[in-house]
Amino acid sequence: MDKKRKRAMRILRELKKIVPDAGMMLQYKNNWELLVAVILSAQCTDKKVNEVTRALFKKYRTLDDYVRAKPSQFEKDIYQTGFYKNKTKNILSAANHIKRKHGGKIPKTMEEMIKIPGVGRKTANVVLGNAHGVVEGIAVDTHVFRLAHALRFSDGKTPEVVERDLMNLFPKKEWFRLTYYLIEYGRKFCPARKHDHKDCPLSKM
Repeated sequence: MDKKRKRAMRILRELKKIVPDAGMMLQYKNNWELLVAVILSAQCTDKKVNEVTRALFKKYRTLDDYVRAKPSQFEKDIYQTGFYKNKTKNILSAANHIKRKHGGKIPKTMEEMIKIPGVGRKTANVVLGNAHGVVEGIAVDTHVFRLAHALRFSDGKTPEVVERDLMNLFPKKEWFRLTYYLIEYGRKFCPARKHDHKDCPLSKM
């Protein structure tokens, strides 16, 4: 194992001690609701998404409720999550696609997931891992992207390049949880706002 991988694994061991309970924060009752919540979480906090979906999931109880939903009303229902027009288009199109192509079931492969409207690799990785225990990559959200650079795991300019670099650094058995360790560390100790990294727990590493 080269120096970079050894360092990465040391940092991962520290992350497991610092944020041992890191995991999915979004609330949902089934795989379709998981996908909806993940799409809504783009550029929005998990806390706000959970506030919005508490009412949303009571109003829209089945996939068919989304298939039949009126975009103008749905926009109002998710307005607080931001980018509501685009999210409405993606969620309602995804509902139609999943009903038509997959019989209402969330698919189990990356290839099928990224064909769903509004679903990129990040969303697909989150949904596949949490819904089916399928790990095909590492979900790179804004926290993961930022911390991958701060911790010198990657200098990639796109989420796709950062994901590839992380996959090369860490063993596959760590991919799924790595996302959540980095997100929780970013939330609690190393936020996006300007701060002195010397005060962050991993600064010495």
